[in-house]
Amino acid sequence: MSKTKKTVLLGILVSQALILNLAERLIPVTLTVPGIKPGLANAVSLIAIVLFGPREALIVVSVRTFLGSVFGGGMSSFIYSFAGGILSTIAMSILYKKFGNLFSIPAISVVGAIFHNIGQILAASLIIQNGRLFFYLPVLLISAIVTGLFVGFAVKYSLRPMKHIFESIDSEGIK
Repeated sequence: MSKTKKTVLLGILVSQALILNLAERLIPVTLTVPGIKPGLANAVSLIAIVLFGPREALIVVSVRTFLGSVFGGGMSSFIYSFAGGILSTIAMSILYKKFGNLFSIPAISVVGAIFHNIGQILAASLIIQNGRLFFYLPVLLISAIVTGLFVGFAVKYSLRPMKHIFESIDSEGIK
């Protein structure tokens, strides 16, 4: 794949993740437990890991979190999202690359959701200098299992057509 095609495809993934991230912000907090969101943008991170690799996935996460904080958040939003996103992407990358034959995509997604929550709680506890925030982690971990499975199955069933599209772009050019 040429460098230009790869850059364009990664840009498309960043835009998809950004749209999902911004759409998720429209979910009213009153309908959910504070801090619990579906993590839809993490689907794009996992897709980037599978289709391109860990380095590119980390780039997608970094650009998405930066742009998401510019368009719909602020500095605290960036810090929490970046910490969770990077830790999640590293965990999912390790599982996929080293143990992909043992773990399904939904299981890898659940681990990613768990590490995303751990990263956010860790960042928040460092910022406000209060380790008691980790008492909220069990509630977040339960939600991580549910949302991680949802995102994981969405990725699982999206990968085959996406791989086919990416392969056709790579071999024949965009039609």
